[in-house]
Amino acid sequence: MNKSELIDFMAAEAGITKKDAGKALNALMKGVGKELTKGEKVTLVGFGTWCVVDKAARTGRNPKTQQKITIPAKKVVKFKPGADLKM
Repeated sequence: MNKSELIDFMAAEAGITKKDAGKALNALMKGVGKELTKGEKVTLVGFGTWCVVDKAARTGRNPKTQQKITIPAKKVVKFKPGADLKM
């Protein structure tokens, strides 16, 4: 499912226009992104939790030259599904 299909589903399920469903989805994504940028955790009970975790620097290899390279530390977003979402 892509974004436009999700908007179509949201509009049909909620009985609203696609335009309003698109605005709601964009607002949700903006809110989640804003909180994650601040380093906060976002939890939707039953759906899941997004959080930001630190990945340590590590040594890797350039696949073309096989030279060792240092991959710098960075922050990544992690998602943990909620109980209702687990299969």
